[in-house]
Amino acid sequence: MELKELVSRNEPRHTNNNSSSTLQSPSRISLRSQPMDPQDNLNEVVAPPPAYDTSKNSGLRHDYLEDRRSRGDQESLQQTGEPSQNAGVSSAPESASSVWGLSPMVYAIGYLIFFSFTGTVLRLAIECLTFYPGSPVNTCVLWANVGGSFLMGFLSEDQELFRIEDSHDRQSATKHKKTVPLFIGLTTGFCGSLTSFSTFIRDVFLALSNGLPVPLGSYSDLSLFGSVPAEASAPNGGFNFMAILGVLFTEIGLSLFGLTLGAHLAIGTSTWMPRLSQGWLRKVLDPIILILAVLSWIAVICLAALLPKGSQKVTLWSTEMWRGPVVFALIFAPLGTLARFFASMKLNARIVSFPLGTFVINVGGTMVLGMAYSLQHASVSGASVVGCQVLQGIMDGFCGCATTVSTWVLELSSLRKKHAYFYASLSVVVALCTLVLEIGSLKWTRGLVTPSCFRTT
Repeated sequence: MELKELVSRNEPRHTNNNSSSTLQSPSRISLRSQPMDPQDNLNEVVAPPPAYDTSKNSGLRHDYLEDRRSRGDQESLQQTGEPSQNAGVSSAPESASSVWGLSPMVYAIGYLIFFSFTGTVLRLAIECLTFYPGSPVNTCVLWANVGGSFLMGFLSEDQELFRIEDSHDRQSATKHKKTVPLFIGLTTGFCGSLTSFSTFIRDVFLALSNGLPVPLGSYSDLSLFGSVPAEASAPNGGFNFMAILGVLFTEIGLSLFGLTLGAHLAIGTSTWMPRLSQGWLRKVLDPIILILAVLSWIAVICLAALLPKGSQKVTLWSTEMWRGPVVFALIFAPLGTLARFFASMKLNARIVSFPLGTFVINVGGTMVLGMAYSLQHASVSGASVVGCQVLQGIMDGFCGCATTVSTWVLELSSLRKKHAYFYASLSVVVALCTLVLEIGSLKWTRGLVTPSCFRTT
């Protein structure tokens, strides 16, 4: 059965101030008939590289996300004002055909589902690994955010992995790789799922409310979800203000550093970087990943049905932790990734100087996390262990994958400074205010309790 027009693209958008105002009529993407368009509204695709190779070009900044979107609007229009029907086809002639006659959009969705699993598991594993007594930083999602931003910087700058065999031009190589489903899967799927904006803002709120987890005691007995001991709390609110600044500067600063470092690594290793065969990707890897994505999602749903109903001691590496909340996180992870993917395609091009899609999904995902966190930590008698695990799965899976830091910092590095500061400030302030309303109103009135699925007794 043929899949019908799934996504509406390119609603009326703003164009460059130097050109006449035009409206682009809507066009639709068929999952079978068209290849990926290099001018799709994903900022992982459209954004310029975060660094420039000074040995080949000027070290001065000469390209911004706003400029690329404005040029993309104009280039995709014919002189009649209608969208070009050949957009993306000429740049990636090999991508139009595949083993099963499916378009790269279908395979891109398969990659997104598959990499949402790997990104979620790796993020949770990094959080557990970096939560230990004596840790210099208590925001455990920091290193996942830095790692995802590092890989995003590398992939955005790299010109070799997805290069067409007979192409030696940087512009054509960059345009081609953005039509490859694997590139979409690695950037939007893996990097976006490995990083989490909602968890980052949750840690900002916990720093504000004196509730940031502190690793005290034996490593084998630690838990990320227990209550904070009184001896680990800050003396007064002034220290909480310093904690907020510490979390903000550490998370944003190191994530931006990771993005730049990844781009520099791509430049430094460009001479030795191998080239992936486009035929092998299209005929072998794409179908395999599509099958694995579907089977993996079915498998984790079946695993959830076999979960134990009781609650034992839940520590960082206990079987209860990884058979309970983590499995539910994997169930919800693809939903969050796909929500972010389609929201970005629908909304990101509405305002060229403000990535509306990323903003909406980051703030919306943080709101969902605040709701789930409040329900999980409310003092309700007879709370269900499975219900608690489902709520944790929503926070780590759906919210963790729907919200992203890697794309966010890529946008910050690509926008003009005044737009970047406004976008970053508004994202953090609005998302934090939602948690203050959702979680703060409960914490400062009735108080928060340890979730039923993480109680040690």
